[in-house]
This record gives sequence, C-alpha cells and structure tokens, in this order.
Amino acid sequence: MVEADPSSSDAGGSSDNDSLHRRALALPPASGSTALPASGGSDVPERKAPAPDAAPDAGASEEKTDTDGPETMAAADDAAPATPAAPTGETITLKVGKGDSLDSLFRRNNLSVADLALMLRLKEAKSNLRTIRPGDEIEVVRADEHVLSLTRRVDERKSLRIVADGEGYRTETIDHPVEHKRMATQGRIDSSLFLAGAAAGMSDTLIMNFAGIFAWDVDFALEVREGDTFSLVYEEVWQDGEKLRDGNILAAEFVNQNEVFRAVRFENPEGRVDYFTPDGLSVRKAFLRAPLDFRRVSSNFNPNRLHPILKTKRPHRGVDYAANRGTPIRAAGDGRIILRGRNGGYGNCVIIQHGGNITTLYGHLSRFAKGQKNGTRVRQGQTIGYVGATGLATAPHLHYEYRLNGVHRNPRTVSLPAADPVPKAYREQFAESTRPLLKQLNAISPTRLAASGETIAFNPPGQAGDTP
Repeated sequence: MVEADPSSSDAGGSSDNDSLHRRALALPPASGSTALPASGGSDVPERKAPAPDAAPDAGASEEKTDTDGPETMAAADDAAPATPAAPTGETITLKVGKGDSLDSLFRRNNLSVADLALMLRLKEAKSNLRTIRPGDEIEVVRADEHVLSLTRRVDERKSLRIVADGEGYRTETIDHPVEHKRMATQGRIDSSLFLAGAAAGMSDTLIMNFAGIFAWDVDFALEVREGDTFSLVYEEVWQDGEKLRDGNILAAEFVNQNEVFRAVRFENPEGRVDYFTPDGLSVRKAFLRAPLDFRRVSSNFNPNRLHPILKTKRPHRGVDYAANRGTPIRAAGDGRIILRGRNGGYGNCVIIQHGGNITTLYGHLSRFAKGQKNGTRVRQGQTIGYVGATGLATAPHLHYEYRLNGVHRNPRTVSLPAADPVPKAYREQFAESTRPLLKQLNAISPTRLAASGETIAFNPPGQAGDTP
C-alpha cells in the first residue's frame, strides 16, 4: 500500500510570519507610495504583466533580447518533444483526500489493484507515486477496471505518464515548458517598504527577498526613511500564458538616506549562487544587522538609558527588538554556543562565540531551539530560540548584544567583515554576465538618472510615465 502524506504546503503562500514581516518594515503612516515608472525611452519599460493570448503591451516591462550580453532576456525553455497521445478510453480524475492512498483510490473507483502493482514495479513510477498529498489530482484512462494510462504532475515542468504496454506498463515524460520573463520595477518609500513595493507591483515574497539581499547592510527597523528609493530587475516564471510565480532577483539597488547599495546575482561555473556588488565584492557579511524578522525596535543602543523596571540609570549596551512571543531568533553569524540557559536579568539567554574574538548575546528568550546545547556549532541565520519576556523584561522582545574582545559595540553601526569576493578565476565571466543586468538597473535607477541630469517622475501604479 502506498500511504498518502497529509503534509503539503504552497511555496508561494503567505504565513503568519509574512504579516509580521510586513509590519516589520513599516514606518509611521503616511499618504502612501508610488511606483517609479521606467523611462519612456529606456530598455526597461513599466512593469505590467501581459494578458494571456494577447500581444504584450508596449508598456509591459518585458524584454526579449539584449545586444550587450549573450543571455536571452526572456526566452522559453528549450522546446520539448511532441507530447505522446494518451490512450483512448474513459478518462477519470482521482482527487486525493486526507488519509487516501493509491490503493484506496483504486478500490474506490473500481480500478484494478493488480494493474497498480504492475505499475509500481517500474522504478520511475515508484519514485514518483510513493507520496501523494491531499489536493493532488491523478488522471486515469480506463477500459472497465483495466488502467490504460495514469498521469501525474511531478512538478511545474513535467508530468509522468504510465502507459499500458502489452502485459505490462512503460513510463513517458510529458514536458511543460516554462518561460522566464525579465521584469523591472522601482519605487519610492513614503511610509513603508511593503506599501511602496506593493504599489510597484511586487509580491510579499519578492519584497522580503529584496530586503534579504541587503540585510547585512541595512537594519530595516531603524534605518528606512521617507524618500528612500529602490529599483530591481527580476524574473517572473510563466507557463501557458499564466504567471506561476516570481523568480530570482537579478539586480537590485536600495538608496537609504542618500547612501547607495547595489547588488547583482552571479552563478559561478560550479553552480554556487550569490549576490555581489558591481565590482565583485560580496554583499554578505559575517554578521546580520538584525537577528530576527522584527516588528519594531523598542530600545536602541544607549549608554545613559533609565532602566524601565529598576528605575535606575543603567547603560543599554544592545538593541531591543519588540516582537510577538514565539518569533524565531536567528544566529547573527556562524559560531559555537558557549552559554545556553538562565543568565540573571537576561532570563533565558544564548551566547555565541564567533571568530575574531566576537561574541553575540540573545536575551529574554521564551524557549530554546531543539537539538542544541553548549558547544553546538550554529550557522548564520539558523534558529537558536524564540522571543519571550524572561528575566528583567516588561514585554516580549529580544535583547541583542555584540561584543568585540569583551567590549560592547553598537550592533547597528559596527563595521562587519565581508564574505569572500568573486574569485579571480571567475572575474571575467562575472563582468560579462552582469553587464546586461547592470545596464537594465541603470536605466531605471534614480541615482543614475539624477547623475545624468534627468528628472525622476514618480507616477501612480498602472500609469505610463516618461522621463522628461
């Protein structure tokens, strides 16, 4: 019997954390945000998805070719061979419910379980039919109880078809080509990154991915300001005239308080993908600016703070991130846990030893992550505990400290060592592959337009706007 796996998830769906993320990046309410349209004469038109079965609109931010680089800017995957014709017979759809197995589905629909046993002898069939989930649909062509064919979608790019062949069965692969369309958008922040991103046509996932690229340089709780701008070039994945999801961010720019941060995606010949500055330096650092997906900062680094409980003047040598109880806390960098337990006023506390005689402290946790103890090595971004209010705390929050040689440093402003740059062996390939991406980013970047003397016009979403 092939048991059903009741756990399923949609990678594109939202979660409770998504709403927390949206609140995390919010500034005080303002009048809203507007999207920065692409220049009317630029290579990157305004972001607008084409309607199915219709010619792309002249203003859609979709490009087909790029004369400056070898990469095709929007091209379908290699054409798949013609799909084999399905056998003729009665077609039914088996809809998987909670607790269903293939055996129970076959019996319920008066299909031969002997045929099922024959199909599961095929290696490819067994590997792709071993797990079924509620909501899955399996198409069967039958002649009475005999199964002529069974088709199941394996992923967004292919389906598996098992076809009767003499006294047994054989497998076929049906390809479903996808198209990667290169898109571009930009905006200016009036109240929050999420509102500005939504006004620019960005999904929540795309906004969070954008923020994640600059998470080592920008603390999005404290440092985002009205008037900051963002620009990005990214992919959308389409199939049969419908958008499936957002793809990778290819190039991005964030202008924060007049400081420009830029990143471009590069995959080296070994298949490793990372983001780098245009001159090949890694945007990743040894430490994250913020160790959790936060809602707001409740208490900044302050050596003269009045303690809210003790009512005495005590230095506040860290940053407090107010968040819902149970919010996951991430290790700011790679290291080894040297303390995991109660620690005076810090309550439940984790201290991590990093390289370069650096330690980070995480206080007031409600509970610790499972499977860890003193001496456990953790990776940057790995969950080490959950927000709480243990110790001397008035409400759920994370108290975070960064210490160098035992001396407290402001986590928001301390200089952080960067990760390795693009290896010399790949520098030429890096320059060649990122040149067309940077050309697109330059075409919509407020900083580049301003440098050229052009005026930047921010217009309501969905309206065309030309750069005078």
